Amino acid sequence: MAVTEMDGKAQVVFSARGLTKVYRMGEVTIHALRGVDLDLYSGELVVFLGASGSGKSTLLNIMGGLDAATEGQLRYRDQDLSRATDRQLTAFRRDHVGFVFQFYNMIPSLTARENVAIVTDIAANPMRPEEALEMVGLGDRMDHFPSQLSGGEQQRVAIARAVAKRPAVLMCDEPTGALDSKNGIRVLQVIEHINETLGTTTAVITHNEVIGSMADRVIRLKDGQVDEIHSNASRADPADLSW
Repeated sequence: MAVTEMDGKAQVVFSARGLTKVYRMGEVTIHALRGVDLDLYSGELVVFLGASGSGKSTLLNIMGGLDAATEGQLRYRDQDLSRATDRQLTAFRRDHVGFVFQFYNMIPSLTARENVAIVTDIAANPMRPEEALEMVGLGDRMDHFPSQLSGGEQQRVAIARAVAKRPAVLMCDEPTGALDSKNGIRVLQVIEHINETLGTTTAVITHNEVIGSMADRVIRLKDGQVDEIHSNASRADPADLSW
């Protein structure tokens, strides 16, 4: 199990203070985040829970360098992301972060191996595509095209693509949202395996309450603010989850 806040020794990976995000659409102002204070720790698996519009995806996008806060400070280790240029954020995403989204974003004309190789060709210290696909249990499906793979298998290819560059951080936005429970559990098992094997700090966004039991910590957002943080005494096995 990963080191958590309760151990008192964990290294802070992300530190957010007063993080605010405001979107202006014509005369309409939307406050997506309202002064979020939060730390994420090295090697932990965190689940972010909250209703649609609570700010989960906005927070993940800012931490992952896909978006910038309107106000507040966000640090990744010793780097102040809130002051980073677009070029610096691009380098941060490339070098440190792997992303997994609800939809798989496979290139249909490429095999699973070739879809993963898109990332390994530009990473500084990548795994071989074959190694990444073995890690997610798809060693026998490497030369299949997306149309020959189930939704759950395509999502596992997406996870392999995300981890093939050996990211320090894995950001997962509703990774089981388009899957049935059987395939969803398999994907969660893969995410847990990556977290434990590579020591990757892992953040999973979901609206599914039961997924929170597999995390070191559950962070609940409401109306753009941190509403509650709960530490689990032990992680549940994803195989025991049901929804």
